[in-house]
Amino acid sequence: MKTETKRTAVLGAGQIGVIIAGMLAKQGHQVTLADAAPDQLALAAGQGFATETVDASDLERLRVFLTDRDIVVSACPYFLNKGIARIAVETGTHYFDLTEDVATTAYIKEIGGGANVALVPQCGLAPGFICILGADMAARFDTVKTIKMRVGALPLYPTNALRYNVTWSVDGLINEYCNPCEIVFDGQPILVPALEGLEGVMIDGVAYEAFNTSGGLGTLTETLAGKVRDMSYKTLRYPGHAEIMKLLLRGLDLAGDKETMRRILKQAAPFTRKDVVVIFVTGIGEKAGRLEEDSVVLRYDGNEEMSAIQLTTAAGCVAMVELFLAGKLPQAGFVRQEDASLRDFLATRAGSRLAQETRGADQAKLDFAEETRNAA
Repeated sequence: MKTETKRTAVLGAGQIGVIIAGMLAKQGHQVTLADAAPDQLALAAGQGFATETVDASDLERLRVFLTDRDIVVSACPYFLNKGIARIAVETGTHYFDLTEDVATTAYIKEIGGGANVALVPQCGLAPGFICILGADMAARFDTVKTIKMRVGALPLYPTNALRYNVTWSVDGLINEYCNPCEIVFDGQPILVPALEGLEGVMIDGVAYEAFNTSGGLGTLTETLAGKVRDMSYKTLRYPGHAEIMKLLLRGLDLAGDKETMRRILKQAAPFTRKDVVVIFVTGIGEKAGRLEEDSVVLRYDGNEEMSAIQLTTAAGCVAMVELFLAGKLPQAGFVRQEDASLRDFLATRAGSRLAQETRGADQAKLDFAEETRNAA
């Protein structure tokens, strides 16, 4: 899928932002990676894109920086995205982000009403790719009874008490563990508490636990309103993790002291490239008058070059940029992840990596990869 070269800014030189900048640069775009920390930018030097020191919380400086950019991708913490999106509208810059924050997305939807640029929040893995998979699963049935989406970004070799390593934004992780979670129950969108709804899940012989976390459904509750009876998103972790997090966030009330919680996670759960991302989507509904169940199981493993969460999040975001530039997404206003078809998504350069990663794995993954390649 060929796209026109664009002047592109990527804000945030963290684990994900650097990979997004590299992917976009390899596609021929004029990319500048910006961050408030020169030391962080120095680590990303020499990778085929420019770097510039820009504090995204300084909106006047950001306005100047974005004035001559066609596209901006925010890989910043969620609490900076409202300001970034507003400046993008003012400067006529198409906007993409990775946020899982429900309030931030609601704000972006509001300002996107009369915008002459595209505002595409919630790109990445969950929300992001999982929403496209969920919408595709719902479309497989004549009538939909249940859609369940489960996603885990986990260390391949858990060694600490949390049985977890932080592989993406610490702020985003805390946010999704603390905020109310949207689901659909008995046909109605409702809010349920994070870290609740605990269930056991066995995938490819590995035991996981799954529990409610905020933001993973993206805008699917609105998109599928009245079309699905029950729909939920839960995060996968190794057994025992949820109870420890409830002790920290509720028992010790660290939900109200996020700076301390941030320090604990950075100390106890360091970043690792030896990680795994597991995706499980299952649907139940009627096809030609018969009740049927369908499932998708995907697994991605990290390596020394790129962690699994870096691959899945960055590829999910860059695929949406590709689709937009190819005219396969709305060109202005608020854009939902599920506005992209799974077939088109996996036909992009970035998205094809998420299909290719399923090859050589178990038969369920092979079947899914074959189906999507044939459809493309």
